[in-house]
Amino acid sequence: MTKETMLGLAKQPVFVAIVLILALFAIGETMSPGFTSPDQIVRLLIVASLLGIVAAGQNLVILAGREGIDLSVGSVVSLAVIVAGNLMDGSNANIPQAVLLTICVGCLFGLFNGVGVTLLRIPPIVMTLGILGVIQGLLVVIRQGVPSGVAAPMLANFVSKPFLFGLPGILWLWAFLGLAMAFLLKRTVFGNRIYAIGSNENAAFMAGVPVKLVRIGVYVCSGFFAAVTGICLLGYSGASFANVGDQYMLTSIIAVVFGGTPLSGGKGEYTGTMLGAILLVILQSILTTINIDEFGRQIIFGGTLLVLMVFYGRGKGLRV
Repeated sequence: MTKETMLGLAKQPVFVAIVLILALFAIGETMSPGFTSPDQIVRLLIVASLLGIVAAGQNLVILAGREGIDLSVGSVVSLAVIVAGNLMDGSNANIPQAVLLTICVGCLFGLFNGVGVTLLRIPPIVMTLGILGVIQGLLVVIRQGVPSGVAAPMLANFVSKPFLFGLPGILWLWAFLGLAMAFLLKRTVFGNRIYAIGSNENAAFMAGVPVKLVRIGVYVCSGFFAAVTGICLLGYSGASFANVGDQYMLTSIIAVVFGGTPLSGGKGEYTGTMLGAILLVILQSILTTINIDEFGRQIIFGGTLLVLMVFYGRGKGLRV
C-alpha cells in the first residue's frame, strides 16, 4: 500500500472510525479481560443501536444545513419510553397501539420543531431547546413525576434475546435502518433535496426545491426516530424511567459529527454515524470500567465534540 493511499484512507471518516474502534477494543481488553468476548460485543452493539437509531434523525437534521440541530431528541426519547410503557403495561396485545401512538407523539413534536424553525424563523437551537423544556414539564406532570409502565415481554425479547443467527432483533432492525437510510439519501428525491438545501439553500430554492417542506420533514423524521429509540429503550430496560433519554442529546450530535457530517450540513452519510455510535458506546464502556461517573463522562463527551469541531475546521478532507 502506497503512502498516498494511506494518506487518502486517513482522510476518510469511516476508515478513521474503524481504526479507533479496533484500538478501543484492544484497550478495553487490556484493562478488562473478556471485553471483546462475543456476548460483550453483542451487548455493546445493542446499546450502540439505541444511540444509532436516534442519531439517524439527528443526521438528517444536520445534513439539511442552516445550523440545523435537534436538542430535543433526548426528551422525546424519555417521553416515548413513558408513553409506550404506560400503553403496553406489560401486555403483548397492547404493542401495536402503543407503538403507533408513541410514534405519533414523537412525530408531533418533530412537527412542532419543524414549523417553529421554518415558518416562525426561530433558530433551531432555541426552538428545539424550548421543546425540550416543554417535554420535561410534561414528564413531571405525567404520573406526578413518578413514571410507571412495563415493557411487553415480546418487546423485551426483541431487544435483548437472540432473534436470528444468534443476534437480537434490534440489531437486525438497525442494519435494516442503515440500508434504508442509504437508499433514502442516495436514491430518493427527498434525500437529494436534503443534500441540496444543506449545500446551498438559496440555490435549492431557486431550482424549485420546497425548502420549508423538506426542512419540516427532517424534523418530523428526527421525532420519529427518537420515538422508535424510546420504544426500543423501554424493551431494553424493561420499565420506564424519568429522563432516561437525556444521554442522547449530546451523544447523538457527536456520533453524527464524528461520522463525517459537518454541522454546516450538505455532506455526510449515515454509515459514518453508525460507526460513530459504536465508537462512543465502546468509549463509554471503558470510562465506566475505570469508574468515571456520569458527570465525568459528559465532560469528556463535551470535550470530544469541541475537539471534533476544531479538527473539522482545519481538516476539510474528513468531510465525505
